[in-house]
Amino acid sequence: MIFTKKKKDISADSNKPQSLFERLKNKALDIWEYCSKGVWEDKRDTLKIRIVKTLNLTIRTFMSADLQSKACAMTYRTLLAIVPALALLFAIGRGFGFQNLLQNQVYQYLPSQRKALEMAFSFVDSCLAQASEGIFVGVGIIFLLWTLISLLDSVEESFNNIWGITADRPLARKVTDYLAIFIILPVLMICSSGLQIFMSTTIQKLLPFADITPFLGDLLDLASVALSWLFFAGAYMLIPNTKVRFQNALIAGVLAGTAFQILQWLFVTGQVYVAKYNAIYGSFSFLPLMLIWMQLSWLITLAGALVCCSSQNINMFSFEKQTDSISSGYHRKVSIAMLSVILKRFCKQEKPYNISELSAQFLIPPKLTGLVVNKLIECNLIVKLAVADGSPDETDPPLIPATSPEHYTLGHVLEVLDNHGESDFIPEFDQNFRLLTGILDKLSAQIENEAGDIRLADIQVNNIK
Repeated sequence: MIFTKKKKDISADSNKPQSLFERLKNKALDIWEYCSKGVWEDKRDTLKIRIVKTLNLTIRTFMSADLQSKACAMTYRTLLAIVPALALLFAIGRGFGFQNLLQNQVYQYLPSQRKALEMAFSFVDSCLAQASEGIFVGVGIIFLLWTLISLLDSVEESFNNIWGITADRPLARKVTDYLAIFIILPVLMICSSGLQIFMSTTIQKLLPFADITPFLGDLLDLASVALSWLFFAGAYMLIPNTKVRFQNALIAGVLAGTAFQILQWLFVTGQVYVAKYNAIYGSFSFLPLMLIWMQLSWLITLAGALVCCSSQNINMFSFEKQTDSISSGYHRKVSIAMLSVILKRFCKQEKPYNISELSAQFLIPPKLTGLVVNKLIECNLIVKLAVADGSPDETDPPLIPATSPEHYTLGHVLEVLDNHGESDFIPEFDQNFRLLTGILDKLSAQIENEAGDIRLADIQVNNIK
């Protein structure tokens, strides 16, 4: 009776209505569990789910990628290349007639550091004079460009690390691509910085009686911000050594450009208060503030690259938990199935699949598809088809069999997959486990003999096109 009464009391407590705080707490825990883990098992492809996946992957990678250290390293390299970079900007500004506009903009950004800026501009003029009027004119220009190319090479390395890319551009492509980037991106940044002043001056010259209305001023400010967005979007598309979709680069460019504009406004506003302390620190106050601004700017840039990578590759992390703990038997099934599809396309003389097409056609998680393809390549069962540089398939080339399709029987493939890697290296293992190894070898031989006549290219696949 006592036990029954206690059981009834427990049941009554479990049916007791929860308080508002407990309901909110349980709801928050459920949302956290879904956003942190469950979202990767959600097969729906809606905007809300894509945003949650992008934020999840961005935050998780931001915590593990150590972007702060990378931003510090880029700040140091930028400080070494700041004079050549300003020299290139002023050279471009002279060509477009923006030199005075550039100087005025820099003076407005740093109103309390006019003397330090005048000294920096004298360094820039000396650098340009040495590059254009020295005895070794070509050597000076090459040194100037090489300094900037080295800086951009460091930026590309940081972006490639975020994207998980190990292959670098060839040297010839680095020179051509970097020169194009140096011409396009600085022009966008110059225009975004001085568009309002330039347009206002132009309108006053063409129409002296006209006045810049607040609406037109706001419109020019918005155009300046839009050019800043395009600057970051162009950097995220052009610098990484991979194919980046414009929509993903634009989303990251909007976020990074907006954050950079806010940082720029805070930095310019802070100069007014810094001017009060110049009596104590003098021009030395310019250096730590500039270093802080550079580091925060690089942190924004790298975080934007991370958002771009995350938004484009969110499907790579679907079923990540299951992929990381996949069984060897299921991994072998998927490997043989994908190999049979590649063989069948080759035998029909149809366009071969690449990794992304295999994943989309058969609903296989992209991360698992990449792991399986890499294993098949290591086993010398398939190869990547060589494509020309600059081809759309350069980053994701088609997959074809490594040898003639007649050699791909089920027994042969099973033998290759099972025996790939190091074996028979444990001393006296076969002697100690002679009976067990004999049974396992007989089972393997029996399976391979029974499957030896089954050609993979002849196996029916329901969803193949």
